[in-house]
Amino acid sequence: MRRTRIRNALIRLLAGATVGALAGLAVAQTAPTAAAATGSAVTVSGRGEFKDMKFTVSQTRNLTSQAVTVSWTGGTPTRFAGTQFNTDFVQIMQCWGDDDGTVPSNPGPARTQCQYGASPTTDRGSWPGNAYDDTRQVFYSADPTNYGQDNRYGAANPNAPGEVPFKSVDGTTVTTNTQNNQFFNYNTSNEIDFARTSANGTGQEYFEVQTANEAPHLGCGEPVTTGGVTKPRSCWLVIVPQGHLDLDGKPYADKSQVNAGSPVSSTNWANRIAVKLDFNSVGTNCALGADERPTTGSELVADAMTSWQARLCSSGKVYSYTELGEPDTRSRLSNDGSSGLAFTTRALGADVSSAAPSDTTTYAPVALSGAVIAFTIERRPKADAPESINKLTGTKVQSIKLTPRLVAKLLTESYRSSPWGAVISGTAAKGYGWARNNPAGLASDPEFIALNPEFAYFSVSETPSTDTDLMTSLGHTDTARALWQWINSDKDARQFLAGVPDDDGMRVNPYYSTNADLNPTGLAFDPSNLDEYPKSDPWCTIPPGSGATLKQCMTDFHPYVEDMHAGALHARRADTLWKSSWDSLASPPAFKSTGPQTVGSRFVITITDAASAARYGLQTASLRNAAGTFVAPTAASLTAAANSAAGKNVAEITPSGATAKNAYPLAQLVYAAVRPAKIKSAARQDYAALLQYAAGTGQVSGADPGRLPAGYAPLSEKLRAQTLKAVQALLHYTGPTAGGSGGPADGGGTGTSGGGPSGTTGTDGGTTGGAGTGGAGGAGASVSPSASASFDGGKALQTTAAGNTPADPANPLRYAVPVGAALGAVAGAGAPFAGGNRLRLPLRLPLPGGRSVTVVPELPELSRRLRRLLP
Repeated sequence: MRRTRIRNALIRLLAGATVGALAGLAVAQTAPTAAAATGSAVTVSGRGEFKDMKFTVSQTRNLTSQAVTVSWTGGTPTRFAGTQFNTDFVQIMQCWGDDDGTVPSNPGPARTQCQYGASPTTDRGSWPGNAYDDTRQVFYSADPTNYGQDNRYGAANPNAPGEVPFKSVDGTTVTTNTQNNQFFNYNTSNEIDFARTSANGTGQEYFEVQTANEAPHLGCGEPVTTGGVTKPRSCWLVIVPQGHLDLDGKPYADKSQVNAGSPVSSTNWANRIAVKLDFNSVGTNCALGADERPTTGSELVADAMTSWQARLCSSGKVYSYTELGEPDTRSRLSNDGSSGLAFTTRALGADVSSAAPSDTTTYAPVALSGAVIAFTIERRPKADAPESINKLTGTKVQSIKLTPRLVAKLLTESYRSSPWGAVISGTAAKGYGWARNNPAGLASDPEFIALNPEFAYFSVSETPSTDTDLMTSLGHTDTARALWQWINSDKDARQFLAGVPDDDGMRVNPYYSTNADLNPTGLAFDPSNLDEYPKSDPWCTIPPGSGATLKQCMTDFHPYVEDMHAGALHARRADTLWKSSWDSLASPPAFKSTGPQTVGSRFVITITDAASAARYGLQTASLRNAAGTFVAPTAASLTAAANSAAGKNVAEITPSGATAKNAYPLAQLVYAAVRPAKIKSAARQDYAALLQYAAGTGQVSGADPGRLPAGYAPLSEKLRAQTLKAVQALLHYTGPTAGGSGGPADGGGTGTSGGGPSGTTGTDGGTTGGAGTGGAGGAGASVSPSASASFDGGKALQTTAAGNTPADPANPLRYAVPVGAALGAVAGAGAPFAGGNRLRLPLRLPLPGGRSVTVVPELPELSRRLRRLLP
């Protein structure tokens, strides 16, 4: 037995180290983000047939991986040929390179350098294009007589289609089979093939801007040196309007088919509108050689922290940030205070079966944000929809209302189509009779329609890829805990989980029932302390109509995403990641992704954070709060919720406690936590500098680097005063310290230590048991950043672009892999991949470039056995 225990411990240690190293590698591969500079919107007029159109791009400077809004006025309403776009629509793409000189009045790139043409290569039956308007194929003619022809490519064979080559930033050029090129495909391209112009001549799209991390073949944001000056590579957003006039100036006579050709054909390219895009540097924006201070923890602070990092670089202070779920963050800081500063929404020791360390912990409020339910939903009316609905066809729904019970239905896989194939033509599989009379998905749920009446007129294909569940992240987080608390605080939701049907007879999936007598596992589902999104239903089947020979299970139908940011990105792309298409010709045969949903009928919902939703331009749901009011996540509603925060040590916002009429129920306060006795005096000073900045300029809302990005509410004066008090506590800490270069504290203060029983701060932001808490004033010039930011070719940017040398390994992410490995090893030794004593499945292995591998037991019996270990 002892040998078995040792072997298992070593296996967990090695596995944890591996997962942690991969996570660290993913962090190291990710470029830091920064909010964009204000006032960078650009408006450009069209030409020729489109001279009355004006196109506005909402942001053009300090770009990172994000969404920008592209809107237009003065257009002709889009006309359709059946379900295909016939005339008068807009196409958008991202390109690299210098001005090609073809349009002096509107500089822009060469058409060979644009990411476009990755539409589906198979199954175009429901696709709204014609294989020319959405690809790089063109017809050659030296003297075109038809719309969409070309004056160059394909000349070797004028009677057959040619292709406009694609040239990568590294010089590699693809000349044939461009639709299946090695650089981008339908799943990764950010191109917008079809954007609708509404009846009033206006239109709007959210365009995902990609850096060199997401699209290395474009190289946007990579440092380039010209004339001795190094700057991030600029790129282009290119808009190609497709019209309704043939080359003879007369309207198209044929209204039965798509009339447009490829936007990169010479005749269409002549009308292109180009807008220059300036990016933040991909990589680190911080100067080399500075001491680095690690920070770890809550994803809720990620966008704020990366914005502050960029501003603090100019003062020579480098702060790395590694995302980690809050429960594991608290466990790590409790076990190893020398790990630095951690971001959390709860105090150390707040978790079940955990205790706060005996020494002092200093807490400081730094950010106010929260979890949101974000979505991309487009209106697709039913045949009998009224004209008021029909005229909005293809446009995005801007708001929805959700109750705790509706969200519980989504999270518990209770809609009929969630266990895909369990009910076919009214016949339910064994054990799934409960699903037979349930609505197929959210859009057809009478409870949802009563709150959102226009959905009664929508035609939604209710499958696992649309409205039967929420895209959720894998892992343990305080945002998941807050969401389950919100659900559990509602009487209707609690009764539903217990097995009581709603007013229309819908029943909970019994695998999520809080009634042990109804739950097939014999155990009651307990959401009271749940901090993750389990997929408890063991349903597996061969998807109906797929022709497959392999089964899929619930984690196939509803895959996890890496984190909340990834959920927002995939919602922006309208891709739920379900590999729903069976490829019998693959070797071996396998399921493959069908890519993003078809324009005009997209329906994706996810749980993400407010900052990520704002970053990708997602719409967010209004949630019913404790006062019975439906409230959207705004700065005002987050602040109203924060006013209700309560707690002896670290004040928390709870959904049931946020009773103000305008309080957003899923708001959360993020605290920085430091154990000053475990770090050196220099580290305490640097963390004090970060906290002072966060409490000052860092709470000024704005898009400039260093400001508070969208999705956050500024902290109140009271909370900022707490943070400044914590600054003084760190600067003047005089408690017991342990020496050691580069490790624990070096005794940077004098006097005797305190140290209360819990070693935590009180609600006033002071440090219990720590001397010299000081007042709420600033900490002096030593913690103030310089006035110059490290952008636009500044000194820090130049040194960063030069790269690291073996003698100067000061990249602030250099510890990502070893720290990740160490953290994973600790987590693996304590419990498989997470704190506590529960086995965490499925296992998600992050990979570089934002990808991940999710390891899921495929055998149903194994899943059933392991499920008893899950919450």
